[in-house]
Amino acid sequence: MEQSLEGRETRGLCPTADVFVYGTLKRGQPNHKVLLDGANGRATFRGRGRTEEPYPLVIAGEHNIPRLLHLPGRGLRVAGEIYAVDEQMLRFLDEFEGCPDMYQRVRVRVALLEGEASGEPPAAGSSRQCFVYSTATFPPDWAQLPHLDDYDSQGPHGLRYNPRENR
Repeated sequence: MEQSLEGRETRGLCPTADVFVYGTLKRGQPNHKVLLDGANGRATFRGRGRTEEPYPLVIAGEHNIPRLLHLPGRGLRVAGEIYAVDEQMLRFLDEFEGCPDMYQRVRVRVALLEGEASGEPPAAGSSRQCFVYSTATFPPDWAQLPHLDDYDSQGPHGLRYNPRENR
């Protein structure tokens, strides 16, 4: 039996890791398409979740990029989506996110809000360890920007994300 990146048996499937996305990779957001592209590997939606610990989620930089600042315990509990990804997709996401230069991939505990296909709420206290891409090095003033708990590129913040293809 194979072991996943998190040590779970995968019953002959490709090894997987859970990744929590909170910004432009979520459904309905500008970069979600990369999770759907089989050429990048496999990503399977597992459910919606929220970080158990608060983090500052800000929109920063000249391209209005959502950034989860690596300041655990500060900010808000951030909503997002959990995807099971294979090793190929994890490597693609590392490159896509500029890891480890722009973002770092770290593990965070995510409380499950809604289960996979059923849409039913998970059992009370359900959570899982997920990889998340956070920003470890940033200008000090970014921590003072408004904190979001749920990013939407078309949100009322008025800071429109500038897609990579337009830069």
